[in-house]
Order: sequence, then C-alpha cells, then structure tokens
Amino acid sequence: MKEEIRKSIDDPAKLEKLYRNDSKSFESDFNEIYPEIENSELAKYWKIRLDFEKSSDKVSSYPRKDILRMIAVCLLAGFLIKIPVIFNINLSHFLFYEKNAGIIFFLGLSIYALWTKGIIDRYKLLIIILSFLIPMIYINLLPSDKNINSINLAYIHLPLLMWCVYGLVFIDFNLKDESKRIEYIRHNGDLAIIGAMIAIAGMALTIITFGLFQAINVRIEKFYMENVALVGFVSAPVVAAFILNNYQLMTNKIARIIANIFSPVVLLMLIIYLIAVMITGKNPFNDRDFLLIFNIMLLGVMAIIVFSISETSLNKKQKFNEMTLFSLSIVTIIIDLIALTAILYRLVEYGVTPNRLAVAGSNILILGNLILLTMDLFKINFGKSEMERVGQSIAKYIPIYVIWIVIVIFAFPLFFGLK
Repeated sequence: MKEEIRKSIDDPAKLEKLYRNDSKSFESDFNEIYPEIENSELAKYWKIRLDFEKSSDKVSSYPRKDILRMIAVCLLAGFLIKIPVIFNINLSHFLFYEKNAGIIFFLGLSIYALWTKGIIDRYKLLIIILSFLIPMIYINLLPSDKNINSINLAYIHLPLLMWCVYGLVFIDFNLKDESKRIEYIRHNGDLAIIGAMIAIAGMALTIITFGLFQAINVRIEKFYMENVALVGFVSAPVVAAFILNNYQLMTNKIARIIANIFSPVVLLMLIIYLIAVMITGKNPFNDRDFLLIFNIMLLGVMAIIVFSISETSLNKKQKFNEMTLFSLSIVTIIIDLIALTAILYRLVEYGVTPNRLAVAGSNILILGNLILLTMDLFKINFGKSEMERVGQSIAKYIPIYVIWIVIVIFAFPLFFGLK
C-alpha cells in the first residue's frame, strides 16, 4: 500500500478510497512513509486526521489488547526457555540453549506478528508450523557435542534460518514484492535499536536489584539470573516489537538519526583500523584469532551498511549519506578481500574443514553483495540512479544467503560427518 499512497498523495479521492478499503494498513504504511511526503499539504491533513483518530476511545483500546497479546507471548517464550529447569535437564549432557534459544527467540516474534496481523490462513499457518518444527526436531536430534565443528556451525546458523522464517511471517508471505524485504530489514534495524534500549534498561534494573538485596544480606543473584534475566532475554524482542507496532513514528525518527550518525563514524573507524593494522604488522594469514575478529567485524559493518541503505532509501536525495555509504562499501570490500584471501590461504595450506569452508563461503557471498551495492551506489553518486535501486539489490540477494544458511545447517553435518 505504501507505493499506492505515494502515487496518490495529490489525489484526495484515491487516498480516501485506500483508507476505507483497509484503514489499519493505510495508517501503518502512511506513518512509515510520512517523512518522505511530509511537504505535501494533503499528507499533513491526513497526519492530523490519523493522529486525532488515534486519540479517540475506539482506537485507544487497541494498545490494551496488544499489551495482553505481548504478555501472553512473553509468558510462552519464558516457559519454553525455562524447560531445562522445569524438567531438570542436565545441560552438560544436552545442549538445550545452544540448540533451541534461537528457535524460541524468533518463535515468540513470529507468534506476536501472526497475532497482531490477524493471519488465519491455514496453508500459511501450516508452513510456519513446519518451518519451526522441522528445524527444531533436526537440531535436537544432533549429538550434543561442542567438539564437532559441523554441528557447532549448525547451532550458529540455525537462528539465521529462524530469522528468515520470521521474515516470511512479517512480509505476510509476499515473496514477489521486493519492497517488503527492505521493509523487513528496516524493521530489524528498528528492532535492534529498541532492543538495545531495553537491554540497557534491563542491566540498570539488574544492578539496582542486586545492590538493594545485598544491602539486606540476601543473595538473589542466582534466582534472578535463572528466572528474571533469562525470561527477560526472550521477552525483550517481543516487547520491542510491541513498541514498534504502537509508536512507529517515534522509532522511525530514532532509526534514521542513528543510521545517519553511524555510517560516517564507522567509515572513519575502519580507515583508522586498516592503517593501524599495517603499522602494527598484524597478519590474518597466520593469526587465526585475528582472522576471526576480522570476519566478525566484517559482518557487523555489512549489517550497518544494509541498515543504513534501507533507512536512507526512505528519504529524499542525501548527497553526504550516499557518498559516505559508497566510501564505506569500498573500504568494506578491501576488508573482505583481505579476509577472503587469508581464509583461502588457510584452506590451501592446512586443508578443508567445516569452519574454513563456512567462513570462505560467507565471505564470497558478502563480497558479491558488496560489489553489487558499490556499483549501484556509484551510479547514484555519479549518475542518475535512485537510492531505491540499492534497496532492490539487497532484496534480490537475500535468497542467496538463505540457500547458504540451509546448506550449512543441513548439508555440512552429513558431508563432514559427526566427528
């Protein structure tokens, strides 16, 4: 509906028709794209109208229902994460959290999204159930052995697969609309920002609670960490989703500000870091730990680039941000080439292992994605292309990542064996 609102922003009759056809979707999508169209007089009118309707008794009752949904999903997630305690599971013999934490984390988000969106289609519901059930059965049947590299990789990549399933729910199975994928990426950035704020508040609460009980000589640490903190961990994303659902306009502003600040700061940090690497003579070819840190940094920077692009594509042409993202992409390609060269060297020198192959495959995929993004950003900065094209490149590349994730989870343990 977003694209229809944009096209009809000067057509009062068409906007009214869109609103009457689906008022809930119209309100949500309108608020999300409002920063793009806020200069339109008709958009200002609709903003006042929708905000006024929000304050009415009819609409104000909606958040109360949403709060009950949020609490119910948090209780379910809390129960699932407490299964080892409730059923007295020996965590040294069965790696419950390594196997299931990611599933529980995204199951809560998916149930909340289903509930708030009102999806009741049986076919869709069956796909979602199987998408969680099959990986859950598979991962829990694998041996609980941290020394098996292929299984450890399955543990690491399983949350990424569950993230994809949550995305399927979020976009309401609309796989053809690439703008929905960008909307999902943007949603994840917003979710991470709100989640970080909740985490900071949770840490402050924890410190205060420990201090208060220590003052009266009561040791509450173990009980608190096993119950409050653990349940809070799986509940935080659902609470963040609730905040995004009900205070979308506020969170959108925060996300854009952070995206605009982080991109130039990260670019400066990376340039200084590369210079420092050359001065100190650090060598990722022979230093395994340094190579690991290098790859973790690469993933983090890639996530920042994608998030910043998804936020920048919402707004009008921003030359500084676009040039910053172009420069950041080039620097990140250099980092990826160094990391990829180092891991390929280790593959040739020391042989193929699950870890080396997984890292090499991920680096190749990221490099391909970065090259496409850089080409698009070049056309934007030095040509006549629009930022929306970069978002489309990101959306088209997501299925490639999904295929690789599935290969690592299901094929690696079979190919390399459980040893």
